[in-house]
Amino acid sequence: MREEVRLRRNILALLIGGVLGLGIGLYLGWVQFPVVTLDNPMRALSAFERDRYTVMVAQAFERDGDGNEAIRRLQPLGVGNIPAFVRDVTERFISAGGTGGQDEIRHLVALSRALGYFTPPMQAFALLTPTPVR
Repeated sequence: MREEVRLRRNILALLIGGVLGLGIGLYLGWVQFPVVTLDNPMRALSAFERDRYTVMVAQAFERDGDGNEAIRRLQPLGVGNIPAFVRDVTERFISAGGTGGQDEIRHLVALSRALGYFTPPMQAFALLTPTPVR
């Protein structure tokens, strides 16, 4: 009989603790610390993320061949001279300390060339055969 009372007391304590924990968790999640959604502009991206986005735009350019659309896609970054920006990103990827792989560099070179910049460091990558799109 004594163990039965202890078992009921433990089950009741677990239920009360669960209900209190759930209530406190819901209060903290919805009232005290709700999720805040920010609508940050693309110009607020870090330099690394800007570079990654530029590579994605260059990949899209390789598929559609539309230089005007590539410029439109890069405008939200808020850079003054988009062709010069693409050139700088491309040369940074090519440089010894660059972060880009050959495919990324090839895409960037194609975009930079279409936008009017084709510098000597880019020439070696312009000769690479494109990889098939999957």
